[in-house]
Amino acid sequence: MNPSLTRIAFASFIGTAIEFYDFYIYGLAVAMVIGPVFFPSSDPATQALNAFLTFGIAFLARPIGALLFGHFGDRIGRKTTLVASLLVMGISTTLIGVLPDYEMVGWVAPALLCLLRFGQGIGLGGEWGGAALLAAEYAPAGRRGWFGMFPQLGPPIGFLLAVGSFLLLASQLDEAQLRAWGWRLPFLASAALVVVGLYVRLKLAETPIFAQALKNHQPTKLPLLELFTQHSKPLVLGALAMVVCYALFYITTVFSLSYGVSKLGITRTQFLSMLCIAIVFMAAATPLAAWAGDRYGRRPVLLLAGVGAALSGFLLAPMLGSGSLWQITIFLSIALFLMGATFAPMGALLPELFPTAVRYTGAGTAYNLGGILGASLAPYIAQQLVLHGGLAWVGGYITVAAVISLAAVAAMHETRDQELS
Repeated sequence: MNPSLTRIAFASFIGTAIEFYDFYIYGLAVAMVIGPVFFPSSDPATQALNAFLTFGIAFLARPIGALLFGHFGDRIGRKTTLVASLLVMGISTTLIGVLPDYEMVGWVAPALLCLLRFGQGIGLGGEWGGAALLAAEYAPAGRRGWFGMFPQLGPPIGFLLAVGSFLLLASQLDEAQLRAWGWRLPFLASAALVVVGLYVRLKLAETPIFAQALKNHQPTKLPLLELFTQHSKPLVLGALAMVVCYALFYITTVFSLSYGVSKLGITRTQFLSMLCIAIVFMAAATPLAAWAGDRYGRRPVLLLAGVGAALSGFLLAPMLGSGSLWQITIFLSIALFLMGATFAPMGALLPELFPTAVRYTGAGTAYNLGGILGASLAPYIAQQLVLHGGLAWVGGYITVAAVISLAAVAAMHETRDQELS
C-alpha cells in the first residue's frame, strides 16, 4: 500500500471512529443516566422509555443528514462535505455535555437534549456515505471490499473508546458522582477528538473518480430527484439489507446493557467489560468479511452471515436470561461477530449500487434508512417486548430483522465486479 492509500484508509477510518464514538456515548448514557438526569423522577420505567425515545430521534435525523450532505457531496465533492459533517457531529456532542438537567430548567432540558440529539443524527447521516465513498473510489482494482472495510472499522473502535470511557468513569466514581457530572466528560472529550479528525480530513484531496466525473460532466442539479426516480430499487434493497446490522448491534449493546444492569443485577462495570470483550469479535469479523467479499462476492458473505444472525435470535433468551456472566459474554460475542460480518461488506456494496452522480446521496440514504428501520426504535421496542412477552420476543425481533435483510440481499445482483467510474 503506497503512502497516499495509507492516508486515505486512515482518513476514512478516523472520521467514522470519532463520529461513532460520539454516537455511542449517547447510547451508553441512555442505558445509564439520561432518564434520571433529563426526565421527571415519578416512574423509573417511564424515565427509561423516554430516554430510549430520545435515542431514536437521531436515527430519524440521519436520512435527512444523508440527503443534505449527499446533495453537496455529489455536487461539490466528498472532501468538503466530510469536514462539515464532522463539525456538525462534534459541536452537537460537545454541547450535550454542558446541558442543564431537569431539576435546573424543567422540560427545557429534554427539549434541548432532543435538539442536539437531532444534530448528532444530521452529522452522522452525512459521515458514513462520504467515508465509504472516499475508500471505495480510491480503492485499487479487486480490493474495493478491503478498502471499504476501513470506515467499517470505525464503529467498533469508536464503541471501544466509548465503552472504555464509561468503564473508567464507573470504576472511579460512585453512582451520585456519575449522575451529577461524570457522564458529561466523554461528551466534552469529543471536542479534542474532532480536532484530530479535522486535521486529517483537511489534508485530503478529492477522489479521482469524482474529480474525473466533474471534468467530464456537469454535476446533477438535484441528486435526490434522480435517486428516487431512477435508482429507487437499489435504494430500497440497500436500506433493507442494513436492517439486521442495526438490530443486532443496538439490541446487543443498548438494550442488553440496560436489561443486564436493571433486571439481572450485573454491575455496570462488569457489563461494560463484557461488551469490551464482545466488540473485539465485531472488529475481528470486519476484515474477515471484507476479504471474503473480495474473494467470493458480497452476496454470499451477506447471505451466510444473515442466516447466522437469524439463528442468533434463538440464543438471546436462554443466554441473556441465564444471568451467567460467561453465557452472556458468549452471546454478546456471537451477536457482535455476526454484526461485523453483515456490516463489513456494506462499505463496498452500497457505493457499488449507485452511479457516481448520485453515489454519495444514494449510499448514505440507504445506510441511514436502514438505521430508521433497524435501530431507531430497537431499544424501545425491545423494552416493550420484554415487558409484555419476555426475552424470547426480543430474540424474535433479531430473527425477523435478519430475514428482512436476507430477502433484500437475495433480490440483489452481485456488485463485486461493478465499475465505479
